[in-house]
Amino acid sequence: MKLTLTQMVTLDGVMQGPGGPDEDTGGGFTQGGWVWSYFDEDFSGFVDENFRRADAFLLGRRTYEIFAAYWPKQSGDPVSDALNSLPKYVASTTLTSADWEGSQVIGGDLAAAVTALKEQPGRELQMHGSAGLARSLFGHGLIDTVHLITVPVVLGAGERLFAEGTLPTAFHNADTRVTRTGVVIGTYEREGTPEYASI
Repeated sequence: MKLTLTQMVTLDGVMQGPGGPDEDTGGGFTQGGWVWSYFDEDFSGFVDENFRRADAFLLGRRTYEIFAAYWPKQSGDPVSDALNSLPKYVASTTLTSADWEGSQVIGGDLAAAVTALKEQPGRELQMHGSAGLARSLFGHGLIDTVHLITVPVVLGAGERLFAEGTLPTAFHNADTRVTRTGVVIGTYEREGTPEYASI
């Protein structure tokens, strides 16, 4: 399976708490919920299309807990149908079990565990959010595709997806679409290391 990451970010790269004021207040973050006013049919259509390609999910602990508190109570749409029926792997050093049906905790050597998951047959092993986990996997060169959903706001504070020390990586743009509310959805495929030269 190909490992794909879907992540919402602001223009200044903040990914923290897009879904609501109380979603992630770590570090004193008070600006959660910045994506809602930009959610429209174009945005929703991309999300549904994306979830229809999944054969399994890889989630960090915090994202798993947010999803597990909401999605098992939902049904009848591409997102809930995929999340409730497909395997979910939770990368955590603190959880010992995961109660959401179809969930399994993976620990130990993260890179080895994720490499083994990618070697299973299927289309996409999808990550949604889980920025801390994503940063670890970027460091191992394991993320193949990034769907970067850029919302036209600047927050000036908050946790960023690509923090200082991220492994230098080159991508190519495989697709770009712009929603009616101005959200830019870019799909980027990993190519390797950047090339450097003088202009």
